[in-house]
Parts: sequence; structure tokens; C-alpha cells
Amino acid sequence: MTHHTGPAIRSVVVTGAASGIGRAAALRFAEEGAKVLVADLNRTGADEVVREIEEAGGTALAVIGDLSDQHVVDAVVDQAVTAFGGLDVLVNNAGIMDHMSALDETGDDEWERVIRINLTAPFLLTRAALPHMLAAGRGSVLFTASEAGLRGGAAGAAYTAAKHGVVGLVKSLAVMYRKRGIRANAIAPGPTATNIQVGAAPGAQGPAVLGELIGTNIGRLGSAEEQAAALVFLASDAAAFINGAILPVDDGWAAV
Repeated sequence: MTHHTGPAIRSVVVTGAASGIGRAAALRFAEEGAKVLVADLNRTGADEVVREIEEAGGTALAVIGDLSDQHVVDAVVDQAVTAFGGLDVLVNNAGIMDHMSALDETGDDEWERVIRINLTAPFLLTRAALPHMLAAGRGSVLFTASEAGLRGGAAGAAYTAAKHGVVGLVKSLAVMYRKRGIRANAIAPGPTATNIQVGAAPGAQGPAVLGELIGTNIGRLGSAEEQAAALVFLASDAAAFINGAILPVDDGWAAV
């Protein structure tokens, strides 16, 4: 006997959905019957995900652009609401890696780009989505945080600061909007097979220090599908009492 505590998820926005965890999440939400807006910079990858969802009988559309641009953010939310009749779930997944740089090795460009994509873009998207969720009296906002949001030895200064910022955003959202039907949660993936790039400078201090720390503690390499399964669970009515949680999906790395 199936038990439903609320209406099914109808409409989902997934950022960074052309590849990796975002792609796996978009496909999984579509399998669950949701209409999915695929947001990414990569038009080819995004269009492929839309085609894959449609060929399986689902509904999807792509919006291409830089999610730290307010105009792109507005287009993502407006198109989801217009095409799908509302917005039930926002998955702030898009992100870039830093160069594993220690703070004194971190240039302004690296700092500003990582913070802009990994923290400012989710802030802008969530701010744009909230009025629609609040009007409906329900909504789930999800984030892909990181082990680097839980500890100082999983990435460089910029990425670590950005992902700690994401953790703070999740907790603030959970407290501010829990009486208005909005939940906010994040996954903190361990090492996962995706195409996120690390371009460390030769001889840099950061990668040398982090290599020793990370190499001894991580478990097996996870799959994008395992991360997506956690996102879909957190969005679902099965997780109705989970709010403000940062869920490590990491084969026990956070427990070491």
C-alpha cells in the first residue's frame, strides 16, 4: 500500500544538468514523473539530456547560460513556472572546482569565479524561486554541497569557503521558511565519477598537503546515480520532516 503525505513533485529545475550528478538527477526526477528544466552552460549536453528524457516519455526543456547572471536566473525560473505550471523543487547542483590552492596561492580570479558559480549562483536562483514556492505554500530547495563544506582538508581555499557558504545558506533557509512549507537540504558528495576539473599548478603547496589527507581517508569512488538517488529522496515526501540537513553521501568519509 502506497502512502502519500502530499502532492507529487511535478516541476523540477536542475542546474549543471548536462553532465555528472546534475544529469543523473534530471533523469531520475523525470523517471519519477516530474517535468524537468535542464539548466547548464553546455548546450550540447543539456539538449542530449532533454532528448533522453523525452524519448523515455517524459517532459523536459533546456535553458542555456551562466547561472551567476541574473537574466539567465530569471529565464530559468520563469520558463519552469510558465511551461510546467509551477516550481516544486530547485536543485542547485552546478559547480566548479578550484585548483586545490592554499590561501596564499589563490588569485583574485580563482576566488571570484569559484565563489560566483558555487555560492552566488545558488543564492540568486533560490531568491528567484522562493516567491513561487511561497505562493504555493510548499517547495524543496536542494544543494550539492561537498565534503569541503564539512572539513578543511578536501579542497582549496576558494572551494572550501564556497561550500561552507552553501551549508550556511541551507541552514538559514531551513530556519527562515520552515513555517511556510519550504524545506532546504544538501548532499555532501564524497569522491564521485564526474567530469569536474582540477587544474592545479605544478609544485603548488595546496595539492601536496591535500593529497596526503584525502588519499588516506576516502572510500570507494561513488557514482553520479548514487548522489542523484539521495537528492530525489530529500526532495520527496518521504523526507518531509528533514530540513536543514547536510547529508554526506560518501561511503563513510565524513565519519573518518
